Amino acid sequence: MTTQHLSRELASFAANLKAADIPDDVMNRAEDLLVDWFGSTIAGKGSRPVELITQFAQNMGGFDAAHAGPSEILVSRKTSSPFLAAMANAAASHVAEQDDVHNGSVFHPATVVFPPALACAQALGSSGEELLVATVAGYEVGIRVGEFLGRSHYKVFHTTGTAGTLAAAAAVGRLLKLSPEQMLNAFGSAGTQSAGLWEFLRDAADSKQLHTAHAASTGLMSAYIAQAGFTGAQHILEGKQGLAAGMSSDSDPSKLVDRLGSRWALEETSFKYYASCRHTHPAADALLQVMLASKLAPSDIAKVETLVHQGAIDVLGPVTDPATVHQSKFSMGTVLALVAHYQFAGLQEFDKHFHDDEICAFRERVTMTLDPEVDGAYPQRWIGKVKVHLKSGQVLDGRVDEPKGDPGNTLSRAEITDKAMRLAAFSGGANPAEMNKAIDLLWNIRKQAKIGFLLPSN
Repeated sequence: MTTQHLSRELASFAANLKAADIPDDVMNRAEDLLVDWFGSTIAGKGSRPVELITQFAQNMGGFDAAHAGPSEILVSRKTSSPFLAAMANAAASHVAEQDDVHNGSVFHPATVVFPPALACAQALGSSGEELLVATVAGYEVGIRVGEFLGRSHYKVFHTTGTAGTLAAAAAVGRLLKLSPEQMLNAFGSAGTQSAGLWEFLRDAADSKQLHTAHAASTGLMSAYIAQAGFTGAQHILEGKQGLAAGMSSDSDPSKLVDRLGSRWALEETSFKYYASCRHTHPAADALLQVMLASKLAPSDIAKVETLVHQGAIDVLGPVTDPATVHQSKFSMGTVLALVAHYQFAGLQEFDKHFHDDEICAFRERVTMTLDPEVDGAYPQRWIGKVKVHLKSGQVLDGRVDEPKGDPGNTLSRAEITDKAMRLAAFSGGANPAEMNKAIDLLWNIRKQAKIGFLLPSN
């Protein structure tokens, strides 16, 4: 009797994946996610942590106008090595809190898959189809690793930083045409470098952008060195001293190979409608539902009780008095206050109003309560439930089963385009003409014989 080798099975899937294996609707969804990611990346321009990581990448790259690198750093319009471009673009796409999320794995795939895949594709001269196939490989691997590591992992570790290394390695490994054995070695190298802890939220630190920058560049490096013959642990995921052994108490090995080739986890990925942690979105939608239905003003509300899953309490609970715009995006009270006052919690609302007196006052009237139904459904379903206590004494219940952006309540291509344009306008990272041209190219990426630069250089 042979023991199933799950790490190898997952690596073989990623290495052998072909365009013909992937349904057309999955490829279409990959295009949607690509355009959505591009908008989030442009939104990162001007952010202090992003600019610091980008400057580091440029300083380390050793490239100048006479010796330009093959890969594009989107927020600076400079070029560098694939490794450093992936690092900078991954940091940029994770700061606006508008990049996608997969519910079941509580994982943000785009920000660790597209940056290394694009950087590598530009360096290799890959086609648009090859880029999308690599993207699908990255999503399928990263999501399954996140599901495998489970809820106990997410309580302490930022899954996007940990599972993200494997996702990046899978995407780049597919572009490099690694053999299954080489892909397994890439997974071993990526997994042993997995990192990312939630402690940064307590200090309003910049670590979240570092997590994605590290995961994307580390995964890319792991694939490249595997191609050159570097070996990695063969059972990095399920081994006795592997990822699960060190980072999880409820890992489920069956998740690693769950319906490989028939269940396309990429299609389950959600878009983020509000510019905040996804754990706030279900309650925000439920509050807005109640306010619109009953024509309420913020001044009518005495307090809001949000009925949430434990993951929301773990991540949002430490943020009690947000000191920065980014930290405020992890404050349930701030997000609901913005939605109550402006019917939206976008980049403009956070930037201009997160510390307004009326927003802070409303924030203090928002609580989180663990709800058995919501917690039992999580992470496969993110249900939004609120109890809105009015100053009149009346209590109104709100419920949303699929928050805006979920697969069953998704964004149209027009909405994705509009979101990307709005993000670029906020940061000034690209003008409307540049965005329209880049987005048109991305919507037609499969027609591209060779991936070039998306934006004109400075």
